[in-house]
Amino acid sequence: MTTNSATTPVQELRNRLPGSLQRLADLAYNYWWSWNSDRAALFQNIDPQEWEKCGHNPVTILKSAKYERLTQLLEDPSYLKQIAALEQEFDGYMNPKETWMSRVAPQVTKEHPIAYFCAEFGIHESLPIYSGGLGILAGDHLKSASDLGLPMVAVGLLYRQGYFRQRLDSEGWQEDYYVDNNFHEMPIELVKNDHGHPLSIELEIRQRMVKVQIWRAQVGRVSLYLLDTERPDNDPIDRWLTGHLYGGNQETRIAQEVVLGIGGIRALKALGIQPSVYHLNEGHAAFCTLEVAKQEIERTGESFYDIEADVRKKCVFTTHTPVPAGHDVFSSDLMDSFFAHYWHQLHLSREQFLALGARRLGDPWEPFGMTVLALRMCRTSNGVSELHGQVSRKMWTVLYPRCSENEVPIGYITNGVHAPTWTAPLMVDLYNQYLGEDWKNNAVDPQMWAKVDNIPDQELWSRHQILKERLIAYTRYKVKKSRQERGEEEYRIQATDSLLDPKVLTIGFARRFSPYKRAYLLLQDFERSLRIFGNSQRPVQIVFAGKAHPADEEGKRIIQRLVEWCRHPELLNRVALIEDYDIYTGQKLVQGVDIWLNNPRRPLEASGTSGQKVCFNGGINCSVLDGWWCEGYKSGVNGWAIGEDAHTSDQELQDRIDSESLYHLLEQEIVPMYYNQDANGVSQRWVQMMKASIKTNAPLFNTDRMIADYVSQVYVPEISTSVKPILAKVNG
Repeated sequence: MTTNSATTPVQELRNRLPGSLQRLADLAYNYWWSWNSDRAALFQNIDPQEWEKCGHNPVTILKSAKYERLTQLLEDPSYLKQIAALEQEFDGYMNPKETWMSRVAPQVTKEHPIAYFCAEFGIHESLPIYSGGLGILAGDHLKSASDLGLPMVAVGLLYRQGYFRQRLDSEGWQEDYYVDNNFHEMPIELVKNDHGHPLSIELEIRQRMVKVQIWRAQVGRVSLYLLDTERPDNDPIDRWLTGHLYGGNQETRIAQEVVLGIGGIRALKALGIQPSVYHLNEGHAAFCTLEVAKQEIERTGESFYDIEADVRKKCVFTTHTPVPAGHDVFSSDLMDSFFAHYWHQLHLSREQFLALGARRLGDPWEPFGMTVLALRMCRTSNGVSELHGQVSRKMWTVLYPRCSENEVPIGYITNGVHAPTWTAPLMVDLYNQYLGEDWKNNAVDPQMWAKVDNIPDQELWSRHQILKERLIAYTRYKVKKSRQERGEEEYRIQATDSLLDPKVLTIGFARRFSPYKRAYLLLQDFERSLRIFGNSQRPVQIVFAGKAHPADEEGKRIIQRLVEWCRHPELLNRVALIEDYDIYTGQKLVQGVDIWLNNPRRPLEASGTSGQKVCFNGGINCSVLDGWWCEGYKSGVNGWAIGEDAHTSDQELQDRIDSESLYHLLEQEIVPMYYNQDANGVSQRWVQMMKASIKTNAPLFNTDRMIADYVSQVYVPEISTSVKPILAKVNG
């Protein structure tokens, strides 16, 4: 079927589908479906094998489906009823009579939304433009903003090859590789002008004019605009500016941050969007403050220092990095090569311009810091947990010489997770029964979560066991596939059929394999770990997943050590490592494990959110008291703390203290509690701790509460008093 050149991708896909299936096109191009209670069922049922093969991409599955199969679905009344119900729910969601935000802050409108800038967004595995925690948090931020009716647009980069893909060789060494994304087969749309041509903006980068085009991903009611330099009219070098997430050298990094910050502001102007607030999620986007200033100078004719205060009123900043080395800084020479043309447009001298990013003024060797620029140009700044706020204030006292450490103007808003995205459908169904069908809209209400006590112990235990079986089946599939691709011997491939046991206490550990995350902590005393994991009466098993940054050789060696551990004769069925960690794998892990292990070197975990996701599924945290767990942990009630709150600058000593604490917890508390089961195979004490994990953490560590905090403390602080009574029940 031919289509008009002005036809949108949604219309083209709708025209391809027969009859009552046409609305699937609307759903496919809005990521709302990914956190709906039916999840992917409507798309998966078209062709389950192809669904796995295409990476759970609804656009691909609809485009590739044979017409015969589509007409078969038209004969299935239950399938048509599903579509009709989902259509009604979707239409009601997209066109509500009122929202929480329209009630508490009607002054924030679609005409002047919040603009949220981030270098990565983890919306769904079919949009691979994320690497880890920062992107997942950004994705959850958009989803809750949509749910609560917060007028928001988001700006990021569309990476041709995303973050690197991971595979392990026969020696367990990580190999990095990349795969081209076919943007036209993804649930995104190229933004076009009135003449049907791609809407673009221009930037001067390294003395060349670079054209940047704009794509849109729809995340519920929130539009996410993604910038892309992969255009035939750009220099080949510039076409790769948006090639890789966190790839390349310092020149590539600064170029990407110019595209994100300066290009992002110009893109919003080209789109006719006039934000009321610009939210910089991490320092990568700090250059946007300069472009906001430049446009204000052009509009008013005033000097930079005349309009600086007005720019600051519009800009807010969230920092996620608890160590100085993690903040982007660029040499003055590099700044010269990228901004020599630009500071004149701000009516600034070179020295004045560079001073905006200098920690110590007057030092000619001082690099230009992106976090420094953000702190100077934003009216509010916050860390992402209470402890991280303290760490940040201490780190940046140098910028505030007249303030004591406690007076440094950096607050905190603790991260949360988007409950509908991370809660397993099986648990959603359980909550629907015992908490009420509307539980997702009342996620911050402690009284509602107290109803978890009404769930029969046997029911909660059995549902969790099913989720654990699903995790184990998925782990076996992934490990078998990896062994087949490496060409391992047949007996090794077949051995995956008995890998892990659903009846065994299961630990999950999934995150970036950076040395400070200490994935090796369980191996500090190898013989002791063998006794714990190889115990024939009360065994323990663990599933690892995660990537080491391509430049992190030590992180890669940690993975290699874990692979060796997996191959130990006494542990063949008790330890598994899933390659190429992504959102889908993360969901299976947080939904299926009994214990979530998190043992970073404190205080280097700014917040962490994976353990929060576990809570919504009845999992229990065993973590170092760092990040969010400092606020979530209730001693003896809802989980375990590794090493209590011990601090020392001696890293080897700290590792010994924490590993000893972890071994002790496993041997003396965790394992005995789990295996103290009644005649029905249920551990009553364990179930009580599962319920406590849900009740104490779910109301606090969700993104509805987080968004409400951002609204009342950051976006619209003048309403903070009136919002407080509503925060107890965000959607009530």
